[in-house]
Order: sequence, then C-alpha cells, then structure tokens
Amino acid sequence: MSQFWLYFKLGLEHVLDIHAYDHVMFLIALMIPYAFKDWKRIFLLVSIFTIGHTLALILSVFGTVFIAPKYVEFLIPITILITAIFHLFTAGKSSKKESISFVAIVTLFFGIIHGLGFSNYFNSILPGSAADKVLPLLEFALGIEASQIIVVFVVLVISYIAQTFFRFSKRDWALVLSAFIIGLVLPMLIENEIWNR
Repeated sequence: MSQFWLYFKLGLEHVLDIHAYDHVMFLIALMIPYAFKDWKRIFLLVSIFTIGHTLALILSVFGTVFIAPKYVEFLIPITILITAIFHLFTAGKSSKKESISFVAIVTLFFGIIHGLGFSNYFNSILPGSAADKVLPLLEFALGIEASQIIVVFVVLVISYIAQTFFRFSKRDWALVLSAFIIGLVLPMLIENEIWNR
C-alpha cells in the first residue's frame, strides 16, 4: 500500500508542482468554454488527457518511442498555445457545437506530448525491468487524474465566480482567460532551448 501512495503522490505532485505549471496551464486552456453543467464532457476530456499521458509513459518505458527532450519541451507550450488560440477565436460560442470526437483526439494527442515530457524522469526513478514499471505507472496515472480533477474544479469555481459575481459574459471570460494563457506561454516558447544552436 505504501508503494501505491508513493506513486499516487508523485502523480499529484507532477501536476500540482508550482515550478512546472505547464500541465495546469493546459488544463486551464482546455476548460475555458466549460461550466459545471458540462461535467460529463469535462470528465471525459480530462480522462482522455490522462490516457494519452499514460500511453506516452508506457511507450517510453518499453522503449517504443523516444523523442529528444528539447523537442518535447518545445511541443508542450505549443499544445497550450493552440488550445488557448482555438478558444480565443471560438469565445462565447456554445461548446456543445464542437465535435467531441475532434476535441477528444486533439486532447489525446496533447496528452501523449505532455507524457513524453515526463517520460525520461519517470524512467530514471523506477527500478527494474519495463514489466516492473507498469503497476507504478498506473498508480502514477491515478494521481495524475486526481490532481487534474482538483485543478479543473478550481478553474470551474473561479469561472463561476467571475461570470456570476463579477458579471463577465461567457465570451468576455473566454477572451480574458485565453489571452492570459497566451501571455504566459509565449515567453516559454521564445525562451525555449530549441532556438539555441
């Protein structure tokens, strides 16, 4: 049981780490058009993101996929930027009009990219063969899922407060949040080591 909590806690800390806030920024960008009433769609998207993240770790653990860390570290802010820009241009439009299959595929792909960003570290902390790493990986994935639900809940509460008490329209709130995320992620892209030769 102690091993479960070790890897579950590691999953929690991976998302909630204040120094590695890219995961949280992606979740905020993903949640821009949603409210509490959309909880089924939200839960589905968060779970799909976790599946993508976990799939990337499994592929990495078994040596199936390897992408140089500098490229992954460049792609992660790109996923955040694309998501925020998409919601910037669709601000105020009903999220129900989006094809869930399109959003789900994009979310799965972005989850894989984010998972690859953590794969080298995850491999280095786990002893033993690839088969020995599967159970800890699943325990880690449960921690990821739990922490993502926490982040999403906080984002939805803040969105509710902004739209109910501060009278932001859904469109204005989406524009503000999208612009905020874009403003945070652009320096990450500009300062990325991929530009250094």
